[in-house]
Amino acid sequence: MADELYRYLATVCTTSGCPPHKIGGTRDHVHILFSLSRTITVAKFVETVKTASSKWIKVKGVEFTQFAWQNGYGAFSIGQSQFDTVRRYIETQEEHHQKRTFQDEFRALLRRYGVEFDERFVWD
Repeated sequence: MADELYRYLATVCTTSGCPPHKIGGTRDHVHILFSLSRTITVAKFVETVKTASSKWIKVKGVEFTQFAWQNGYGAFSIGQSQFDTVRRYIETQEEHHQKRTFQDEFRALLRRYGVEFDERFVWD
């Protein structure tokens, strides 16, 4: 179902005016590399993507009726020089997370970007 989900997410991104460049992930998270439109906030974009895709997933089968994204999200801006690196990173998620968990990597990203966080509020 992942490929179908990624195609749907790409449609939601495009409809929101935020063209997607790469979408991928694993069983417990999704990455979207996109260009943010000047007419939408990151928070509104994430809300739109989560709401639309959650509704879409719930009608895909009985096993998905209780599906919900976690409450939070991480959003990081990158420079053009980092574009190819981030794209490759998203393409290799399955392989990458055999070595390092998503949670460990997310903590490292938060630290690298200087984002203070409290573990009690990071994970649902």
